[in-house]
Amino acid sequence: MSKQRVAVDVGGTFTDVCIFDEETRQVRVTKVPSTPSDPMRAVLDGVARGEVDLAEVSLFSHGTTVATNALITRNFRPAALVTTTGFRDVIEIRDGTKDDLWDAYHDVAPPYIRRRDRFEVSERIDFAGQVVTPLDEREARRIAALLRKREVQTVAVCFVNSYVNPAHEIRMREILEEELPDATISTSAEILPEIFEHDRFTTTVANAVLAPLVSGYVSRLAEQLGTGGYAGDLLLLHSGGGSMTPRMVQRYPVRLAASGIAAGAIAARHVAAQCGYPNAIGLDMGGTSTDISLVHGGELRVTKEWSVEYGYPIIFPSIEVLTIGAGGGSIAYLDEAGSLRNGPQSAGAAPGPACYAGGGTEPTNSDANLVLNRLGTSLAGGAKVLRPELAEKAILDDIAQPLGLDVEQAASAILKVANANMADAVRLISIRRGYDPRDFALVAFGGAGALHGAEVARELGIPTVIVPANPGVTSALGCLLVDIRHDLSAMFGTLAHEADEEEFENAFAGLEAEASARLRHEGVAPQDAVLQRLVSMRYLGQWRSLNVKCGSGRGALAEAVQLFHEQHEREYAFRRDDTPVEIYQLGLTAVGTTPKPAFIAHEAARRPAPPPLKTRPVYFDGIGWLDTPIHDRAALPAGSELTGPAVIDQLDSTTLVPPGTRAEVDEWLNIRIHLTEA
Repeated sequence: MSKQRVAVDVGGTFTDVCIFDEETRQVRVTKVPSTPSDPMRAVLDGVARGEVDLAEVSLFSHGTTVATNALITRNFRPAALVTTTGFRDVIEIRDGTKDDLWDAYHDVAPPYIRRRDRFEVSERIDFAGQVVTPLDEREARRIAALLRKREVQTVAVCFVNSYVNPAHEIRMREILEEELPDATISTSAEILPEIFEHDRFTTTVANAVLAPLVSGYVSRLAEQLGTGGYAGDLLLLHSGGGSMTPRMVQRYPVRLAASGIAAGAIAARHVAAQCGYPNAIGLDMGGTSTDISLVHGGELRVTKEWSVEYGYPIIFPSIEVLTIGAGGGSIAYLDEAGSLRNGPQSAGAAPGPACYAGGGTEPTNSDANLVLNRLGTSLAGGAKVLRPELAEKAILDDIAQPLGLDVEQAASAILKVANANMADAVRLISIRRGYDPRDFALVAFGGAGALHGAEVARELGIPTVIVPANPGVTSALGCLLVDIRHDLSAMFGTLAHEADEEEFENAFAGLEAEASARLRHEGVAPQDAVLQRLVSMRYLGQWRSLNVKCGSGRGALAEAVQLFHEQHEREYAFRRDDTPVEIYQLGLTAVGTTPKPAFIAHEAARRPAPPPLKTRPVYFDGIGWLDTPIHDRAALPAGSELTGPAVIDQLDSTTLVPPGTRAEVDEWLNIRIHLTEA
């Protein structure tokens, strides 16, 4: 019997399953409706629909939105915060900012733990780690007894200077475990040993409130897979672009808070590398939103400060993904000034776009694509039949008549606004970071990405668009391509030219020992472990810092300083070599490499594309209606070439090749669209 690798990506509307056969090296895909009330049911449904024998699965990888949705819906079990006297309201005061600075009536969402569930205990440690006020154990036990009476199931312990000396937090944890043996306790010194109390508190609180929910979900899923015959570890994709086993998820569930969006970025990097592009921009356009990622020099950009809700940062490394409200279901409307807008409001899966005939009456991007004949009337192999007359009515009533346009012009305008929104988002993640998008390829995927990719690229001057073989389930494919990964950090405040190299090396050695222990705990063999040092630096007097790679041994720190100057110049357009550089923090990335699937490369002898299935008129802005060939993607072998206009249909997506462009199917069965004008 052949072995299989299975990856499952749970989305808001559909759960995608990608199955790789190790013997034949073939990939199979399937989609099932998501089950928000219990995501595990959709995972098991997808496994069943894909006819997967779990006893023959060598690896099962999973990207999940369970943690993200929990933070959005705030559907938590009873939780509490125990903190130093005087710091009860740190997570409510935040940093004093808000998302819309000028809207006096718009408040930031409340903290994840209510004020009545936040408790103070007398203790104090100073900045150097010296005990100023010992922990009042009588107060600690009184709080623990009260929490037991309230049947609290998870507690966050956040003392103000615990990052430099965790002794009081450790003792508080011991007292809580005596009184609450079944509760989950998260201490800030364990979760995030960093200086700023607001960031540390909010990250620890998020970890605490997610612990019972996420750990329970992961444990139940692992048990069900085991019952079905799967003998390996369930690997959970986390925000940093790696994976964790259920054992580590129980300790750090907050790392799953951006699990879903990381998979698409990883897949975009893989597809671009296959095609020989070290620089790529990922455009993952689904039904509700578009996730945009950037790969430079073969590496994804990573950020250390992000949030699910504004005001409550999670300070764990995460792949930098910019999400905007532009999807197939994004609603087009006229604002109070009569200008055409697109998103972020979405018709969602229910009622869905008007053409779904599910009760929706507002025009969406899907309706516009259908009216312009870019979409056919049948999706997902006939599972969804679209109603063009309903789409036309929605656009006519809400957009065309108020603006004095015909329905085709209105539909084209809707898509132009959507494409402009996505192009602006790409500029934010590229030009704003010092990268020229013309030096990149655009990897367009998701259910709607291949429809819009070429026109977004044209607006940005990007010369090549790559559409993966299965764009609708590309994020699930990304789950097959990740390694086990952990990110550790420690404060190390000093000027680089004054740093003691032996102390510097010893600090990293401590992090490496902890990282190696974590990888051993997850069953990673020593030869499969890779450790990468990072140093967070800034010019003396600056507030924000940059992470740079660092080697080991004598001279490593000096090399890191030079790398910092170069990176600072690229990101901020200036450098100050004569200004002292301050070390802020040490970081360590620990990777346990896992075997990757070996995909088949087909012989790509150049040949004209086979005859199309049919032709139909398709509307293109500035040109009008053109008779356009409609191809079945499964019938396009490697090496096939065609010129636009063309529409390429497949089970999970539709690809648009506009006039004036050229497309080819490469050896990996990706479609590469070359914009000759660019």
